[in-house]
Amino acid sequence: MPVRLRLKEILEEKDMSQRELARLMNVRPNTISHLCSDKVNAAYFDTLEQICKALDVSLHELLVLEDD
Repeated sequence: MPVRLRLKEILEEKDMSQRELARLMNVRPNTISHLCSDKVNAAYFDTLEQICKALDVSLHELLVLEDD
């Protein structure tokens, strides 16, 4: 079962830019841009935890299991 990050959608819901999230997390904007793309095949748990804290969402809200 593929896992998808809902990061782009959550940023839109919260009216937050990728650059703003990168600043909050102290990471490069390119990192957030990559995580918002459909090309993500891996992410560190600590990065996911930082995203959840910065956006005040749960891991369950950030990750979606998709049917094949």
